Amino acid sequence: MIFGEMQYEQDYSEFHLELVEFVKSNFSEIEYGLQGDSWIWIFEDDDKVEIDTFYSMKHQIKSASPERHLVRKVISVLSTRYNIAVYEEPELEPHEEI
Repeated sequence: MIFGEMQYEQDYSEFHLELVEFVKSNFSEIEYGLQGDSWIWIFEDDDKVEIDTFYSMKHQIKSASPERHLVRKVISVLSTRYNIAVYEEPELEPHEEI
């Protein structure tokens, strides 16, 4: 599910490293890459949040479950530095649609 989308001017590939460094400074367990798309995975306990550009030209904040604490924490941390359009209701990703 998509919970929000980051708002910034530059191309996502130019923004990737800055975002990775910010996420690394706030979360201890992450994986990331830039291979056509930008992606960052944040792990905490048994929870995972994804920040990626798979379905958009801007980074979207995603989680498999709407009831998870980590997605709210990630949005809160990112919001201290970046503008995020947070969706009132999470949206399904194209692969989640029935």
